[in-house]
Amino acid sequence: MQKQTPVPDDKHHHHPIFGEDRDIYVFDLDNTLYPAESNLFSQVDVKIGEYVQNFLNLDPVAARKVQKGYLLEHGTTLGGLMANHDVDPFHYLDSVHDIDMSPITNDPALRQTLLSLKGRRLVFTNADQPYAERVLDRLGIGDLFEGIFDIHAASLAPKPRPHVYDMFLDRHSVDPNRAIMFEDMVRNLIPAHTLGMATVWINTGSVWGEADYDASKIHAETNSLHSWLDGHIERQKT
Repeated sequence: MQKQTPVPDDKHHHHPIFGEDRDIYVFDLDNTLYPAESNLFSQVDVKIGEYVQNFLNLDPVAARKVQKGYLLEHGTTLGGLMANHDVDPFHYLDSVHDIDMSPITNDPALRQTLLSLKGRRLVFTNADQPYAERVLDRLGIGDLFEGIFDIHAASLAPKPRPHVYDMFLDRHSVDPNRAIMFEDMVRNLIPAHTLGMATVWINTGSVWGEADYDASKIHAETNSLHSWLDGHIERQKT
């Protein structure tokens, strides 16, 4: 088993792309700003399954097949439900995010690190804003972000659709050549890279996170956002 230390990725740390001029920090939410071990998203995943079962009147196995098929084809299960069925997106999003938040706890160390970043901080998520705010508040970092670009801001189209990134840049006046994006899913970093953002992949060890892996699109890889940011801050001091 691979030793879980942030040391092996150090060779990436000194990539020239992480220069002083990169001062806009763009964070995915789930499995990025909190550790994947919290399994929060697995709760959402179960809720999505239950929603599909109830909404389409399917047994769990059939519902799972539909859910994952939509995810691959449309980027989110919701996208598939909207394309093929008359689903109310607000009801869907409220339902699947009605989960137990207790695995997410206050993270004062992460707060300190985020505060030490010189520049702008934004959240760019396929979830909705109320859920994102609950997660950020539980972490104790809700006040540190200039904005949350959520699935409603994207007119319900998810990452990695390229036009969603254009909408994000436009909405928050972000120059991609000054931005660093942090994500647990490689496929969501590819459009960011194309636009000129620096990319940091949070490798949680999941098959899904690694889908479409392309080393040329990833400027840095780490298993801990926090340790990578601390290293980044230290390097900027030298």
